[in-house]
Amino acid sequence: MSRPTQTTASTCCYCGVGCGVLIEHDGERILDVAGDPSHPANFGKLCSKGSTLHLTGDLDARALYPELRLGKGLARARSSWDSALDHAANIFAETIAEHGPDSVAFYISGQLLTEDYYAFNKLARALIGTNNIDSNSRLCMSSAVVGYKRSLGADAPPCSYEDIELSDCVLIVGSNMAYAHPVLFRRLEEAKAKRPDMQIIVVDPRRTDTGELADLHLPILPGTDVALFHGILHLLLWEGWIDRNFIEAHTEGFDELKSMVRDYSPAVVADLCGISVHDLQSCARMIGNAPSFLSLWCMGVNQSTSGSAKNSALINLHLATGQIGKPGAGPFSLTGQPNAMGGRETGSLSNLLPGHRDAASAAHRSEVARYWGVSDLPETPGLSAIELFEAVRNGKIKALWIACTNPAQSMPDQQKIHEALAACPFVVLQEAFSTTETCRYADLLLPAASWGEKEGTVTNSERRISHVRSAVAAPGEARPDWSITCDFAHRLEKRMRPGQPGLFNFDNPAALFEEYKLLTRGRDLDLSGLSHALIDQLGPQQWPFPEGSQSGTQRLYEDGVFPTEHGRARFLAEQYQAPKEKREARFPLTLNTGRLRDHWHGMSRTGTAARLFGHVEEALLSMSGDDMHRRHLLDGQLVKVRSHRGELLLPVQKDDSLRPGQAFMPMHWGDRFLKGLGINRLTLPAFDPISKQPELKHAGIEVEKVELPWQFFALVEGSVQKRFEALRPLFEGFAYASFSLTGRDRPALVIRAACHEAPSQAQLAQLEQLLGLDDGPVLIYEDPRRAIGKRVRIEDDRIVALSLSGETAARSWLKQLWHDGKADQALRRWLLAPLSTPPGGEVRSGKTLCNCMNVSEDAVCAGIERGLDLNGLKQELGCGTRCGSCVPEIKRLLVKQPAVA
Repeated sequence: MSRPTQTTASTCCYCGVGCGVLIEHDGERILDVAGDPSHPANFGKLCSKGSTLHLTGDLDARALYPELRLGKGLARARSSWDSALDHAANIFAETIAEHGPDSVAFYISGQLLTEDYYAFNKLARALIGTNNIDSNSRLCMSSAVVGYKRSLGADAPPCSYEDIELSDCVLIVGSNMAYAHPVLFRRLEEAKAKRPDMQIIVVDPRRTDTGELADLHLPILPGTDVALFHGILHLLLWEGWIDRNFIEAHTEGFDELKSMVRDYSPAVVADLCGISVHDLQSCARMIGNAPSFLSLWCMGVNQSTSGSAKNSALINLHLATGQIGKPGAGPFSLTGQPNAMGGRETGSLSNLLPGHRDAASAAHRSEVARYWGVSDLPETPGLSAIELFEAVRNGKIKALWIACTNPAQSMPDQQKIHEALAACPFVVLQEAFSTTETCRYADLLLPAASWGEKEGTVTNSERRISHVRSAVAAPGEARPDWSITCDFAHRLEKRMRPGQPGLFNFDNPAALFEEYKLLTRGRDLDLSGLSHALIDQLGPQQWPFPEGSQSGTQRLYEDGVFPTEHGRARFLAEQYQAPKEKREARFPLTLNTGRLRDHWHGMSRTGTAARLFGHVEEALLSMSGDDMHRRHLLDGQLVKVRSHRGELLLPVQKDDSLRPGQAFMPMHWGDRFLKGLGINRLTLPAFDPISKQPELKHAGIEVEKVELPWQFFALVEGSVQKRFEALRPLFEGFAYASFSLTGRDRPALVIRAACHEAPSQAQLAQLEQLLGLDDGPVLIYEDPRRAIGKRVRIEDDRIVALSLSGETAARSWLKQLWHDGKADQALRRWLLAPLSTPPGGEVRSGKTLCNCMNVSEDAVCAGIERGLDLNGLKQELGCGTRCGSCVPEIKRLLVKQPAVA
């Protein structure tokens, strides 16, 4: 008997847009998801990732029970929660007693809820007495934090999403907003369509989908943002396009900056940035003459050894023109993770304390200690992410607690991260997914609740706090993060503070929020007037929301008063400095990393949904045609990519959006999906000296062709995650191995691998057994002399598994037959013949252009051939009618492939 369905309002767990979602469920299982029309962040819209949330989180990939390893080299075994947490409390207490509180550390996540963050902060600082608590937000937002604090006095984005629609001039810098924040990009597209005179400037070394909307695209050389911003200010001053009244009344430090930018003449800046003087002048003119000017930025600005300087130089433009604190204007950082803002608010970076306080301030430490009822808080500076893992590697950190993040995929210089985790005496991983790269190093794995299973609050990019609600219970014995943390803290208290009042007497997330919010009273982010119940009553609210408020604050600094010592915003005068790694003879290419449209971060969640691999199936290195021609490379060839830190093998593809000398790889592929420790094997750990944010988007590399004559390809349906876990270890001996999913209604695992010599017959036999190709209705062709084999399993006249060994020229053809559900005579004839290449006829690309409506690139191209324009394609095929992320690509196809007359 089917259970009645229910709907629970919550939020999406991906980027910092903070979209409201409606979860359809039956009380036990999540059945579907839709955008919440009443949520002011998205008004019902969702991107391809958000709209497929109900398809993610395969139970076979979930951590379901505590698992404990009782010695290095041993396998973890299932444990009870009591045994697991008692063991952890004993290890932490003993480590602290012997080596001091700074011998332990916590590395947490921008995906945690605010209440989870608060529990971790209190645990580390009030109970243990260490500032060694940092977040993966260090990798994405810490430069924005520094920029806001230094220039405006507080880490407070002053704008609202509404400003995107109200602005006359929008400057997008270092953000492929169309992929990273799609719902906001849709709002910008719609605003541009309604007001074509709105001007959009996109600054990005690549010509991305975001750049397709631009009136002006500035393809600056990577890392030259500071020079560009100073060059724009030079022109604003020269032309008199500044607001002298605002500068005199509300700012300080302008004279020093004015003197410095005199040297950033148009000719000098154009040469540094690799753009034309004309385009630089056009950019300054658009900004200087705009009634309202808004800037939007993300990782391209933040992930830099000059990230703090970039943020301040950009904010300088707003202060010089008075474009802040009014509709359609202001510097607006786009948050990377769903609750990186909540982490900043609760003090979840090593240098912060709750309520936007600084750990280095004795007064701030005293305020928080007094509120928590402890004698003092630690003075010793905490370690930021890069420093923290180096301390783990060199033995200073002896017990490490990781929650809701995957440093064995996301941190730069992965070889050293894996060495650190392997060497650490005790690693606790609090995680919803048992399949992440970090899991292999966990001495204690604690199963955490995930999206749709936990309750609390999050803050999005526009300072809007939403109530996250649970729809179903967590599977197995998984528990909410706050509950795990507080339970551990209780046990540690008994060992470290016997007989003293408990610090963690919280029965639910609302109790944590009630305690935390009073630490914000009187601060710039004052949310003391909010509660879970009030958010339920009024809807999501923007801070500040002090006691007695009836609504949140839409826009900051409207009165021109800033939370600085003198109430004035500050101009920062810092010279342009080149990125850490400059082009050199051994590494003449600059590697940039970024996001894909349908995947998110390390793919622990999106990597469980086969549909989300349809647009981009595997890790690829993108290069300009000139650079490929110079190296005699062809599309799809395997290449070796080398940096100072290591090398990686993967296919290469031509990308017309890149200038010569530049290369691009998506950030998502870790060692689980791409053998060799993934993309971040190549990136460098150098970081900004103030924000401590690493330069993940600028590494020197070289690329060369690699010859791997023996190749392997496999596709298999059914129990995808279980097969993945069983098969993945068998490819450690291969030089190259890539794993992905495919399919929509019939998910399948896809494997592509290569090596110099054929594996042993025993190894191949083990592979074929796990693929289900060893017996039963399997068609087999073997040629031992050439080390070539072909196997296809056919059930009910349909392909369900296949493999090619030795040579894989037919892989695309076979995959197409699998997608089409065909097992025709042509396949049978080819299988029993010595031919490796597929039969004649063109093989379709198989690429899914529109994930929402399952429309392939081939279907769009066929529609264009029939004479359909964009509206016709939307009406006939449905593509572009939901999230809209495919529209820029469809427009490019319309230009590239005109309709047949």
